[in-house]
Order: sequence, then C-alpha cells, then structure tokens
Amino acid sequence: MPSFDVVSEVDLQEVDNAVNQARKEVTQRYDFKGSDTEIAHEGTEIRITSSDEYKVKAVVEVLQGKAAKRQIPLKAFVYGKIDAAGGGRAKQTVTVQQGIAIEKARQIVKVLKDSKLKVQAQIQGDKVRVTGKKRDDLQEAIAFLRKSEVGLPLQFNNFRD
Repeated sequence: MPSFDVVSEVDLQEVDNAVNQARKEVTQRYDFKGSDTEIAHEGTEIRITSSDEYKVKAVVEVLQGKAAKRQIPLKAFVYGKIDAAGGGRAKQTVTVQQGIAIEKARQIVKVLKDSKLKVQAQIQGDKVRVTGKKRDDLQEAIAFLRKSEVGLPLQFNNFRD
C-alpha cells in the first residue's frame, strides 16, 4: 500500500547561518551602536539580549529577514515573551520547532479524517504516516494538508508505492 510521512523538520545548520548573518548585520548597523546587542544560538534555542525592548524587536525582524532568505519557514519559530534582564536590558528567547508535537499530530489526523479522503493516518513518534490504496489519494491528501492551516511548516517525505 502506498504511504508517505508528514514531518516538520528545520535544517539547524541553515538556522545557524541565518543567526550568524543577523549577528553580523547587527554589529554593522548604526542604530545598534552602543546597545551591546547579543544573539546566541544553542541547539534549537536562540537568545536575544539588547539595551531595550525596541532593539530586541528590531533584531527579531533582522533574524526573520535572514531566515526567509535561507528558505527557513517562519512558522518554525516560536517567540517567547520579551522579559527584563539585569541592568535595564531586555531579552527574548526564540525556539525552533523540530518534529510534530502530539497535539498537532492529533490535529493533522483529525483534519485528514474530516476531509473524507480515502486515506488512513497514524501517529508514529514525531511524524504522521499516511497510507492509502491509490497514489492519487495520497496526492490529494498532500494537497489538502498544504491548504489546511496547522500552524507548522510541513514536509512530506518517504513516499512509497
């Protein structure tokens, strides 16, 4: 039976490259002179600290621009609250989503069942396996999932006949 996997993966090397480009631009921009702005990237977490809340928001905009140029889906970023750091500074944590959480996987399965397509979906760890009798049914399911708003950047891989 034909099948494919629905996954949500982000290339962390591209995220690292986007963070490095954003860091370089921030150090060269005139409006950030003397603000002691820092961008730190560790694993799936990006920490931004600056002299005030407005500069943190500006750094996030620069980061989004660099990520978009590197084909990183902006849906993959989860933005934390802007908090006060010591010394009158502001900080924000941006998390990069990897994999599909159980709640989102259940939502994807429910969306597929409600669509009345002739496919079955089952949750397997951090991905959803979709199977059907015909390749055309699976292609319809892919098109349907691309249109539906799940809140995650979805990729479709491991297509088997």
